[in-house]
Amino acid sequence: MKPIFYNDPLAPLLIRNELFSLLPAHVRHLTVVCIGSNRINGDSLGPFVGTLLENAYPDHLTVIGTLQQPVDATNIRQVHQQLQNKDDSYILAIDSIVGPRPFVHTIAILPGALAPGTALGKSLPRIGDISIMGVMMEDTADVSALPYTNLHIVYQMAKVIAIGLSLTIRQRYGYETSAPLLA
Repeated sequence: MKPIFYNDPLAPLLIRNELFSLLPAHVRHLTVVCIGSNRINGDSLGPFVGTLLENAYPDHLTVIGTLQQPVDATNIRQVHQQLQNKDDSYILAIDSIVGPRPFVHTIAILPGALAPGTALGKSLPRIGDISIMGVMMEDTADVSALPYTNLHIVYQMAKVIAIGLSLTIRQRYGYETSAPLLA
């Protein structure tokens, strides 16, 4: 996995390429769980992505977690329980994380479940078959600074991730290239 800088003009294509390499051929439907808070800038990446993708590609994409209805520490256990009962979908989990200085403001895509709340010492259920993580700040920084993260960077990163996911869905399931990328 090579980190993707959110401001790289090719970032949406790099995200699409990475997702194509990780998605099994048999997957017909994706559930995107967008984790984070709508009250903390540095933790709002997931809800922004969810809001941008909401109602896009309803035949192939289900979005859980938006700015209006976030998936956060207060309800993630219920969402996790609901996902346990879904056999027909592949799950992509999106969340903000902290990381080493060279990776700040990059996007990481890895196979396997995401462990939300780790930076805050929370023990929450792991979610996802693929994890998409946006590194918002340095892991040695004081996490109390998360509310003051530059919202422009969070939004731009969310847009890049949403466009990358949109390109993946369009190409994978044969949507017209003239269809809008985001809802």
